[in-house]
Amino acid sequence: MSFSDTPLLFRPLTGSESLSTAIEVPPAGSRARPYARRYKPMLDISLVVLLLPIVLPLLVLLAALVALDGGNPIYSQKRVGRAGHVFRIWKLRTMVPNADIQLAKYLAENPEARAEWAVKQKLTNDPRITKVGCILRKASLDELPQIFNVLTGDMSLVGPRPMMPDQKPLYPGRAYFVLRPGITGPWQVSDRNMTSFAARAQYDTVYYKSVSFIGDLRLLMATMRVVMRGTGC
Repeated sequence: MSFSDTPLLFRPLTGSESLSTAIEVPPAGSRARPYARRYKPMLDISLVVLLLPIVLPLLVLLAALVALDGGNPIYSQKRVGRAGHVFRIWKLRTMVPNADIQLAKYLAENPEARAEWAVKQKLTNDPRITKVGCILRKASLDELPQIFNVLTGDMSLVGPRPMMPDQKPLYPGRAYFVLRPGITGPWQVSDRNMTSFAARAQYDTVYYKSVSFIGDLRLLMATMRVVMRGTGC
């Protein structure tokens, strides 16, 4: 398959191409709604329960490696969920302790980094990331604790990337708020940190209008390829 043949949701946009103009978005028909409302949560729980015997030992091992620097290996942060509900997301810590303070200081001293953060809400070269954290991020393994967020119903396996409460004013769409945030989703397997934060709204809108069982399976398989290639961020 050539790059140009890759489904648009799974590859970076090129030139003047955009999600809203480059593909025809199917309507949010009644056939997709029963899956989104009823069967998608059932699929989430079933897959998580099946994966727990594999994920839990790996999670314990990775947490032990993260804890070698003396800090808490599990990181918790507030995120916005469906209908604006705020919940706590769980991740393996990939940054130094007091990372928020470090970020404020770094952005104050680096205008170029501050401009990048304003657009992407990410840094290409983030000085807060630890050596172990860098490996975890490349393999997307820092997201593993979020299986518990799926079990509590705050998240789905597939959905929009969960945003922080203070990022809501930067988000121009509505689809995010009628979906459960996902451990993975269209943005995670396509542009990742190459797009602006606001551009995620286009991915979320397309996903909402075309959500299906087959589509979620394709995104989960694409996520496996991302993990194997180590192209996370």
